[in-house]
Amino acid sequence: MKMKKILSFLLIVMLFGSCTKDLVPVDYSEINPSIFPQSEADVDAMVYACYYPLRGSWWDGINTTSERGLMFVCDATTEILSGKFSVQQYGHLLNYTPTSEDVTFFYDWYYNKISRMTMTINLINESKVSDEIKKKAIAEVRCARGMMAYDLFDLYGPIVVAPLDVLMQPMVEKPLARLSNEEMVKYIEDDLNAAAADLPLPGETEYGKFDKGVAKMLLIRLYLHEKQWDKVLSACNDVIGYNHYSLDPDYVGMWDLNGAQSSPEVIWAIPCDYEGTSENQWQLMALPSNYAPLGGWATVQSTWHFYDSFEENDVRKTMLITEYTGTDGNVYNRANPGDVMDLGPIPLKMNPDDQRTTSLSTVDIIIYRYADVLLSKAEAIANLSGPNQEAMDLVNQIRHRAGIPDKNLADYSTLDKFNDLILLERSHEYWCENGQYRADLIRHGKFVSRCIELTGSTYANDYKVVFPFSLKTVSEGKGLFIQNPGYN
Repeated sequence: MKMKKILSFLLIVMLFGSCTKDLVPVDYSEINPSIFPQSEADVDAMVYACYYPLRGSWWDGINTTSERGLMFVCDATTEILSGKFSVQQYGHLLNYTPTSEDVTFFYDWYYNKISRMTMTINLINESKVSDEIKKKAIAEVRCARGMMAYDLFDLYGPIVVAPLDVLMQPMVEKPLARLSNEEMVKYIEDDLNAAAADLPLPGETEYGKFDKGVAKMLLIRLYLHEKQWDKVLSACNDVIGYNHYSLDPDYVGMWDLNGAQSSPEVIWAIPCDYEGTSENQWQLMALPSNYAPLGGWATVQSTWHFYDSFEENDVRKTMLITEYTGTDGNVYNRANPGDVMDLGPIPLKMNPDDQRTTSLSTVDIIIYRYADVLLSKAEAIANLSGPNQEAMDLVNQIRHRAGIPDKNLADYSTLDKFNDLILLERSHEYWCENGQYRADLIRHGKFVSRCIELTGSTYANDYKVVFPFSLKTVSEGKGLFIQNPGYN
């Protein structure tokens, strides 16, 4: 029932957030606050509109599992995903430029969503609903705004954030400069800290909505990005202290048809349905057309380099499909790859949902899990005080669930060796999940070198750790908006 409630709300908020030819988005700057919002239902609709761009949808959901989504594009810049065309090819070589719309798209499409959320907060503040309703609603919107701001910051570095006074004068053209790194981090941190203070505890809200665990997990990601190890450790301990999450003993099962909703490990997942309110189309992206009983478009493969990095009995590689019998009767595998496994195995990850009657799947899109908290804490401990047994025990919790032997601290006593272990475990744990491995490689200083090692690309360069902005965006900045170095 809770999932159905979320999906019903998302259908309603299409009236607020969609950008199709049939549904015109509501411009909150044109809403008369004396008329709307006036009731709790009005406020709820506005809050759910802020979830809308964070969902999975090919057209306008940043967490779509298609080529327009974070996971697809970010993992395609690593050894996890590869392909023969589009961003899964040129992204894999780090060969993107300001005219590469697959990577400039995210900023052009989503940065104004942050402004819309700012206007939403102002409208809620000025409404006549109770202070308690305002507090909870604003906490959700600030979590959504912090999430969107972090995602764009991770891709591009600091972005433009329009202040409320500018947004209140939409008819006045006012080009704005990007924030400094310090200002950007503070903006995101302030939103997420405020959200964490007022959101409900994990387990006290509907599945698919934000709670304190989501806000804290986003703070962990922000602090990892900035290598603020003391803050990483503190945020991890806060999540652990909720005593709500635990590792799911069935790693593969988390991506079954109802796996995320019943898992004790999932911190936040996006509910999906066959109607496409929020959609999961990963099986279409990953599966070959001759995969039985239902195939897909085979837009991506993994790499054999990535597959070979797993230990023999690691359950986390279960859904990296290395062999199948096609509808043509042929057996496809590494020795006989055809054109569907010549780069690597099929990165299915999720249940293929082979009884589905549409092109979409109801497998929910998992964004954050408790395993990330444990590995992040291990990394923070090691970088604060050197590798120790506590940090290794956290890593071994993850490995134990994966069905592989513990590691000995003596073999990873230096920080470099321990960090290499962390990086490897993170790639094995989070492949084709939320795209965060790109940020992990960057944090560990291996993003460019790994690309060169894997592909020999002559396009790989240190400045590629952030994506370029489009020429249109830079031009509209009237000289105040500065392109990322290296892309001029």
